[in-house]
Amino acid sequence: MTFALDPSVAGFDPKRLERLTAHLERRYIEPGKIAGCQALVARHGTVAYFRSLGQRDLERSTPMTDDTIFRYYSMTKPITSVALMTLLEQGHFQLNDPVSRFIPSWKGHQVWVSGEGADMKLEAPNRPMTVRDLLCHTSGLTYGSLLAAVGVDVAPDPVDVEYDRIGVRRTDETLESFVGLLAQVPLRYHPGERWMYSLATDVCGALVEIISGKPFDQYLQETIFDPLGMVDTAFTVTPDRAARFAANYGRRRDKSLVCIDDPTTSTYLQTPKFLSGGGGLTGTTADYVRFAEMLRQGGTLDGERILGPRTLGLMHRNHLLNGQDLTQMAMGAFAETAYSGVGFGLGFAMSLDEVATGSLGVGDYYWGGAASTIFWVDPIEDLVAVFMTQLIPSSTFDFRGQLKSIVYSSIVD
Repeated sequence: MTFALDPSVAGFDPKRLERLTAHLERRYIEPGKIAGCQALVARHGTVAYFRSLGQRDLERSTPMTDDTIFRYYSMTKPITSVALMTLLEQGHFQLNDPVSRFIPSWKGHQVWVSGEGADMKLEAPNRPMTVRDLLCHTSGLTYGSLLAAVGVDVAPDPVDVEYDRIGVRRTDETLESFVGLLAQVPLRYHPGERWMYSLATDVCGALVEIISGKPFDQYLQETIFDPLGMVDTAFTVTPDRAARFAANYGRRRDKSLVCIDDPTTSTYLQTPKFLSGGGGLTGTTADYVRFAEMLRQGGTLDGERILGPRTLGLMHRNHLLNGQDLTQMAMGAFAETAYSGVGFGLGFAMSLDEVATGSLGVGDYYWGGAASTIFWVDPIEDLVAVFMTQLIPSSTFDFRGQLKSIVYSSIVD
C-alpha cells in the first residue's frame, strides 16, 4: 500500500472525504461520547484518509497515536475464519463435514424444543452440525450470557441458562476443555435452519488447533501474522507494547464515559489460558488494514499468499439457507450488523441489496467488534475501511452506517 498525499489519487474528492474528521470530532469527541478514534480509508491500494483523533486514555490525558493498540474483540472472528479456511485449502476437511468428525463428543448433541432445566424437552437434530455451520453462525450454538458481560442488553433463554449452569465461561478454560463443555449443552435450533450470533467462531479456533496439531496462537502467527507483517497483533499486550494500549470505556446512565478496562491493569497484559478465536485479539489499525488489504487483493499481500482467490470469493458469498437475509434467518436481537438486506458467509456479513440496507456499498463484506470497531472490504469499489475506538457496547452508535455515507459520497471517479 502507498500513502497518497492527495486522496484524489484514490478517486476521492478531498474536501468531501475530510468530512470524516469534522463528523468524528464534532459529533463524538468534542461532546465526550468517545475518548478518541482512528479511521482509515484506502482505495486501489492507496491510503486516502488516515486520522488519529482524541485520546486513547482520558484518565492519563494520553493522545491517540497512529500506533495505538486496540481490543479487536469480534474483529478477531474474520481472522480465525481465514485461518480455518487455510486448512480447508490443504485438504484437511470439507465445509459439509460434521463437526463431530473432529470433536467426537459432539455426536450426542440434542436440540432444545421447550422447557427449562431438568424439564427441558430435547430432540435429535435434523442433520449433523457442519464446519460450514460454525463459520456461518448457523450451528445452533448461542453466546450464553457472555453478551451481557460486555454490556449488551439481551434476555437469556433456557439454553443460555444451561450454558451458565454447566460453566461455559471461557476465561479459565483451554480450547479443549471449552469444546468438552459445549458437548453437554443443547443446541438452540436445528443446524442450518436459523442464524444466531454465538460462540461458534471460538469453536473454529479450537478446530484450527485440532486439525493443524499446533497451538492456535502459534498457527495464527505462522500462517497470518508473520506473512502479513501484523507485528502488533496478539492475544497478549506484551510489556514492550503496553504503553500504547488504549483504555476501554462504557457509558454511565448520564451518558458520560467510564473506564471499564484500564490499560495498566487489564487482563490483556497477561497471557490468557483461553485463546478466543471469537474475540481475544488485540492490535493496531495498521495491522488490521494489512489483513483487510490481503482480502481486497484476493488473498495475497506483498508477495505472501494466505488464501486462494476462489476460496476467498466463496467466503464472502451468502451461505444462508435458500439465499435468505438475516431478517428471515436471525434469532436474537444482537449481532455486529443490522439485519435488513444483509447475508452471511464464512466469517463475514455482506450487503446484498442497497435498497434493503438503506446504505451504499452493495457487495461489501465486513464485521465489527464489541468496543465499536469496524472494518469492511468492497471488491466492487476496490476499497477497504477500518475504524477503531474503544466503547462498549458496539450498538451504542451506528458508526458503520455514518462513515459509509461519507466515504461513498466522496468517491468521484
